Amino acid sequence: MRAVVYNGPRQINVERVPDARIERPTDVLVRITTTNICGSDLHMYEGRTDFETGRVLGHENLGEVVEVGSAVDHVRVGDVVCIPFNISCGFCANCEKGLTAFCLTTNPEPGMAGAAYGFADMGPYNGGQAELLRVPYGDFNCLILPDDAKEKQNDYVMLADIWPTGWHATQLAQVEAGDSVVIYGAGPVGLMAAYSATLKSASKVMVVDRHPDRLAKAEEIGAIAIDDSKSPPVDQVMELTKGLGADRGCECVGYQAHDPQGHEHPNMTLNNLVKSVKFTGTIGVVGVFIPTDPGSPDDLYKQGEIAFDYGMFWFKGQTIGNGQCNVKRYNRQLRTLIHEGKARPSWVVSHELNLDDAPDGYEHFDRRDLGWTKVVIHPGELS
Repeated sequence: MRAVVYNGPRQINVERVPDARIERPTDVLVRITTTNICGSDLHMYEGRTDFETGRVLGHENLGEVVEVGSAVDHVRVGDVVCIPFNISCGFCANCEKGLTAFCLTTNPEPGMAGAAYGFADMGPYNGGQAELLRVPYGDFNCLILPDDAKEKQNDYVMLADIWPTGWHATQLAQVEAGDSVVIYGAGPVGLMAAYSATLKSASKVMVVDRHPDRLAKAEEIGAIAIDDSKSPPVDQVMELTKGLGADRGCECVGYQAHDPQGHEHPNMTLNNLVKSVKFTGTIGVVGVFIPTDPGSPDDLYKQGEIAFDYGMFWFKGQTIGNGQCNVKRYNRQLRTLIHEGKARPSWVVSHELNLDDAPDGYEHFDRRDLGWTKVVIHPGELS
């Protein structure tokens, strides 16, 4: 099969690799028709993780079931499914609590919890930027889509990661109707967090970034664009909230946050959120942070540590929640919003590419080229 293969920093190619196949009775084999390039893929693409060469990328996947293992009861050949980026068993202590991002059985690395497709340190599983994908524990992990899947696949594929992750940011931040919300980052996840806050009837949604195309996307759903290259974002948030700060805050950037001059500061968005959010406010962090980052320009963060304004955080009585999204906690209800016409997350999509064009897509998306807000790849078509 053809697949997007990582060969080193900023070196990916579409290559022939052995076909994905059924390996265990509980597996499902999916022919991928829609898969996304995620901002998290860029950490690996840029060589900032220990992702092994020769592996297939891609953790936002949708396609048609072409084969099922002998122990699969629910999923059938011909079903169109969206697959959470979390690979989870469904029966461990964490999965039973709904903490599927922290499955205790699917990552073979001792002391690790959680697995994912084509992702550094998240198990040995290949990704779905390919013609075929093996889905372990298929009955548990495949979300079967309704009969409008073909015409809405660009919406439904967002259920694999970025929309549940954006929703998760607002859940961690405890967003409720009437709240004011500030979101740092207008990449795809930040835009999905803004969309989620809007769907939850937040009274004011502010999105901080400096890329005009991304800020324009935020404005399309009624969010207030805050350009941090014009003036300090904290000052702008305070002005918009009459000096009080936002009720809730979401961090959707992660450890490669840059200032407007292009210098990397892994603590920048977290500390800006402490300053931007009101006393007793809540913060949700879904931007990626990793235990060690030898390539960081920040000496502390080489060891996974940051200079966090804990004194101010404590003094303001704020609460913070963080971590990867447990996609299965949200994907069914969000699927229903799409099916019933209440939501259209594909509004973030800027480019649809064939599999052979994936290397160019990565290059444009990594450079944040104007207009490249979300890239969808189609290795095949639904029958």
